Amino acid sequence: MWSSTTTLCLSSLLLVLILCVSGVSSYTNPKIIGKGYRLISIEETPDGGILGHLQLKQKSNTYGPDIPLLQLFVKHETDERLRVHITDAEKQRWEVPYNLLSREQAPSLKQTIGRSRKSPITVSEYSGTELVFSYTADPFGFAVKRKSDKQVLFNSSSDSSDPYGELVFKDQYLEISTKLPKDASLYGLGENSQPHGIKLYPNDPYTLYTTDVSAINLNTDLYGSHPVYMDLRNVGGEAYAHAVLLLNSNGMDVFYRGNSLTYKVIGGVFDFYFFAGSTPLAVVDQYTSFIGRPAPMPYWSLGFHQCRWGYHNLSVVEDVVANYKKAQIPLDVIWNDDDHMDGHKDFTLNPKNYPRPKLLAFLDKIHKIGMKYIVIIDPGIGVNSTYGVYQRGIANDVFIKYDNEPYLAQVWPGAVNFPDFLNPKTVSWWGDEVKRFHELVPVDGLWIDMNEASNFCSGKCKIPKGQCPTGSGPGWICCLDCKNITKTRWDDPPYKINASGLQVPIGFKTIATSAYHYNGVLEYDAHSLYGFSQSIATHQALQGLEGKRPFILTRSTYVGSGKYAAHWTGDNKGTWEDLRYSISTVLNFGIFGVPMVGSDICGFYPAPTEELCNRWIEVGAFYPFSRDHANFYSPRQELYQWESVAESARNALGMRYKLLPYLYTLNYEAHISGAPIARPLFFSFPTYTECYGLSTQFLLGSGLMISPVLEQGKSEVKALFPPGSWYSLFDMTQAVNSKGQYFTLDAPLHVVNVHLYQNNILPMQQGGTISKEARKTPFSLVVTFPAGASTATAKGNIFLDDDELPEMKLGSGYSTYVDLYATVSEGYVKVWSEVQEGKFALDQGWIVEKVSVLGLDGIGGASALEVDGTAVTSVSNIELSTSEQEYQEEVEDGEKKTKSVMVHVNGLSLPVGKNFAMSWKMGIKG
Repeated sequence: MWSSTTTLCLSSLLLVLILCVSGVSSYTNPKIIGKGYRLISIEETPDGGILGHLQLKQKSNTYGPDIPLLQLFVKHETDERLRVHITDAEKQRWEVPYNLLSREQAPSLKQTIGRSRKSPITVSEYSGTELVFSYTADPFGFAVKRKSDKQVLFNSSSDSSDPYGELVFKDQYLEISTKLPKDASLYGLGENSQPHGIKLYPNDPYTLYTTDVSAINLNTDLYGSHPVYMDLRNVGGEAYAHAVLLLNSNGMDVFYRGNSLTYKVIGGVFDFYFFAGSTPLAVVDQYTSFIGRPAPMPYWSLGFHQCRWGYHNLSVVEDVVANYKKAQIPLDVIWNDDDHMDGHKDFTLNPKNYPRPKLLAFLDKIHKIGMKYIVIIDPGIGVNSTYGVYQRGIANDVFIKYDNEPYLAQVWPGAVNFPDFLNPKTVSWWGDEVKRFHELVPVDGLWIDMNEASNFCSGKCKIPKGQCPTGSGPGWICCLDCKNITKTRWDDPPYKINASGLQVPIGFKTIATSAYHYNGVLEYDAHSLYGFSQSIATHQALQGLEGKRPFILTRSTYVGSGKYAAHWTGDNKGTWEDLRYSISTVLNFGIFGVPMVGSDICGFYPAPTEELCNRWIEVGAFYPFSRDHANFYSPRQELYQWESVAESARNALGMRYKLLPYLYTLNYEAHISGAPIARPLFFSFPTYTECYGLSTQFLLGSGLMISPVLEQGKSEVKALFPPGSWYSLFDMTQAVNSKGQYFTLDAPLHVVNVHLYQNNILPMQQGGTISKEARKTPFSLVVTFPAGASTATAKGNIFLDDDELPEMKLGSGYSTYVDLYATVSEGYVKVWSEVQEGKFALDQGWIVEKVSVLGLDGIGGASALEVDGTAVTSVSNIELSTSEQEYQEEVEDGEKKTKSVMVHVNGLSLPVGKNFAMSWKMGIKG
């Protein structure tokens, strides 16, 4: 839904721009704050860690008094993960709650600090299997090194030439830095719209603090907070990746200067986790092993979704579904923004525009054909004495407080209170409200929005005697009677993070930071966890309903959100620039462990051009989460509104629906290993440095590359092809043989270039307009070898299960996993499968009908076909055919152009749930 801050009026902007001036110099002229700490004691702990104490060297009053004594705890938690935890040695400080993000507890504080060594050695090392922690005692600094290649991954020590100082630890200001090699490529530190692409760009601001600021704002703290980065280095032609997580939920600025990185955090503790890698995939595996594996998504959620804020009544929704069907454009899920609600109130139906009997009849109709229905839920609960949700919330004492009263804010229903999802009673109450609503309307998932949390007002408010808008008109202008809160150090902290990209007060248009949660937890500390805690509560509520796999879409995210929810990139614009930015954000979220992610296709507002919408669906059809969504005030932009866009949609979504078994298998791989569904090219080609900053193309899985048109008026695209053979998925006779270079590809309006890399086996089905039907069609396998290779291998896999089950795993009796293999050697081609737990696939009756093998050497065609050890005769229904392939490639003087053929085996009927094997002989060149 429309961000409240999107519509900031000019006078407000002028006001906040004045506040911004003081923040500019801190980036260009960093100030050295203190002299750091010295290590005064160190000892081993019973669990194999080390525990030390750090004493302040010299007081500094900048940003408040220093904490004089710190506790240092270091532990190798796994072979590839190292934790470094630094906190106040004498007083408990705020940390991300252990019940929200499960992890090992840090040691309790020791009230009496003894010295285990009178003279600690100046330099020492604490070595694990793959990572080494070393430290200097005075001033205290630490480094983390990878054993296998001796690379220093993190080094907090400073010298006079560095643009940063020593460790600083105050109540409301923490600072620590690390040196970096100049050629390190960094990714992450989100959420923000990055105009320079996926690589972090030196001297761009990176502020982490969940904020309802539209995604059209560049280099700004947006809806999520992910204080993690991946560092990719190429050393002597070898690639090495690692990641660094600072597990801290307080607001922070991160200053990346190219050869150094500095954290400036306004509270909490330093709780660092280092992940050794050393491949990008290994990094994400190790990271999600710690923060939580991505949630399994139901099969239907990988279909296409249509939404709009402004479907005024049910008949409009019915028309949309009918028009998609008429246009033969695939559609699995229809959404309602808040149009279905009674006065914008959660868990209600508008009795006039969405009468329950008619809505239930509509849902019964679409559910029978396999379509799904999802609605929005905002966290703000309307203050209304006749509203049962509010009454039960008050009775259960579930709301965030200020001055012993529920904190009053304004969102779409008018005056609201915010549920406190850190309170166990709130989680139970929320679950009950979700259950009640599901009994009213059998929705198939929930969309939780505005959960940064967004507030149209700032400060302490009360309801005025006049009328506040409640459901009529836009309602984003604050109409409560409010006064600024500046009396506390929580509302006006000494260090001002670059909030909203304008250094506005951190309570601006959100919950006052001196408001408090369950057990007295300050909003100041817990702010960026709000959407995360709501995702957990919503996941728990949905999972308890019918024992089905939940689907949740959330706007605000934190470390670990992917375990519970999908994400979309928020309020974007219908511009070519926003189309480009969307790719970087989608790729970043894969690194963050939130692989089910997409952007509003064609833009949220204002109206896109017809050409842009054509090109956007050609990208959006390959987002992991694929949804068209538009604003209340924009013209209609469903894909059938233009015939040209409808044609592009049929092409691109038609291919997506053929690829659903592949996407669903990637969903399974994400769930078991964290592997992103959409990936930057460097994940598969980590030694190929040319793709380190590439943000205009992306991979689905390890080998399917999307190279879209992202510029107006273009009918071709310049695409980078890493070394090897790449085969067009739309026309398999067309291929690219690359030594690692750019090629110009034809891309007329309705064409998107999708290429499959060599050594892959891609499972596909015949597609359809609803995933339920597409899923019943026969399989085909596309096998790719390096062009003309006489000896080569290829691999692929398929995961199939009952996607209604909450868990996605083998061993349930309701799933099947198939490994696919192919070889070419000495003129023989072999393709075979190895099946685990085949019963589920056999019960469903799935078959492989066709196998296509690309890139084969030979001119005499294929012969001597055998299937499962039996020679295929001419009287069989199985047909063998060959055709030549054409290559784009650079040929030097004296070189011959590559030639190869592809072989199709049609008319097969191989059960997916049973091992099969086939082989044939290729003709030899004369």
